[in-house]
Amino acid sequence: MSVWTVAGYKPYELGIFKKDDPAVFFIKKALEKELRRLLEEGMEWLLISGQLGVECWAAEVLFELKKEFSDAKLAVLTPFLQQHENWKEDNQTYYEAILAQADFVDSVSKEPYKNPVQFRNKNQLFLQKAAGLLAVYDEEKTGSPQYLWNMARTLQQSQPFEIRQITFYDLQLIAEEEQLKETDWDYS
Repeated sequence: MSVWTVAGYKPYELGIFKKDDPAVFFIKKALEKELRRLLEEGMEWLLISGQLGVECWAAEVLFELKKEFSDAKLAVLTPFLQQHENWKEDNQTYYEAILAQADFVDSVSKEPYKNPVQFRNKNQLFLQKAAGLLAVYDEEKTGSPQYLWNMARTLQQSQPFEIRQITFYDLQLIAEEEQLKETDWDYS
């Protein structure tokens, strides 16, 4: 069974504070391109922890791709119970909608948040279960994905583990491609 996990920034780490920010569109386009490629190569499951931002955007993209790849599945394994209890109400509603569409939902730790070890345990489990990591991450801008990224890079030194990266440069290229599509070049 081919399982991939996704890591990436939270919205505020990218300066995104509204759901309709144009940057979200470009990030989803980049995710769609990579997830489509992974599905064509045989990915069956996408594994996320349900973190707001890149992970949930990837889930949204996968739900759209399921129309074409009906066997694709989403697993949400939170690092601990009730991870969303302190989120704003609209974020809780959004998150619960993703969980409702997921094919599998569980928590790594069967307790509410206690300490950062729960995040490390989640990262270790994800790397054991997955064949690869798709990361929206740029080494020049640290943030929440750096921990899973660094663990995956270390894992690569001892065993085969594929990492696919979407950098800020890649996102800029996607934005330029999309803007070109919108430009009317008809001078007749």
